[in-house]
Amino acid sequence: MSTDSAHPSHREEAVYVYEAPLRLWHWVNAFSIFTLAATGYLIGSPPPSVGGEASASFLFGWIRYLHFAAGYILVIGFLFRIYWAFAGNEHAKQIFLPPLWKRSFWNELLHEVKWYGMVAKEPLKYSGHNPLATLVMHVMFVWGIVFMIVTGLALYGEGTGMGSWQHTYFSSWVIPLFGQSQDVHTWHHLGMWVFICFVIVHIYAAVREDIMSRQSIMSSMFSGWRTFRDGAPPIDKK
Repeated sequence: MSTDSAHPSHREEAVYVYEAPLRLWHWVNAFSIFTLAATGYLIGSPPPSVGGEASASFLFGWIRYLHFAAGYILVIGFLFRIYWAFAGNEHAKQIFLPPLWKRSFWNELLHEVKWYGMVAKEPLKYSGHNPLATLVMHVMFVWGIVFMIVTGLALYGEGTGMGSWQHTYFSSWVIPLFGQSQDVHTWHHLGMWVFICFVIVHIYAAVREDIMSRQSIMSSMFSGWRTFRDGAPPIDKK
């Protein structure tokens, strides 16, 4: 047996996908969501009272402060992300404009469902998000975040009171739309659990693709480069 056949050459192709501002948003967004989920859970299910004078520890005050601070970081990051969808490369706008009108998009999405369901034998490779990921990211990272921002600012506006911009632009119409304040609290809290489930699936899918589809997923959010190991180049490469 020849050396070449015994040790086939290793081939990799790399595509620069995620620019530095997008990667920065991804990680700031991730830490913001983690902080919001942790503090939001404690706000919904407060910890037991601590001993001594409450003002000496200010525990719940710090929980609320971290929640509000992370919320504003999330808002600012999302506004920047909208800007970068126009200023960045073609991958920056992908989750904002999924090509729902294309038959090929839905055909490839169905293939991804089969691939994740262990039915399809081979994955299709994309330089950016695959169609299933694009649609899920669109729902969660666009409309999901919008929902949490709007309901969160509506609840925050109750504390800042009438006359504040939070109350004027959010509380004044969001709370009546849902019915009452407690309903907004309930839906906002439910949204937290939806995001927690999404994050679990998101991490699982990224690790799974890194291993099974022979393309870099996790490391691309650090370096910006997506590599394709021992296989065909991405089908959407320009």
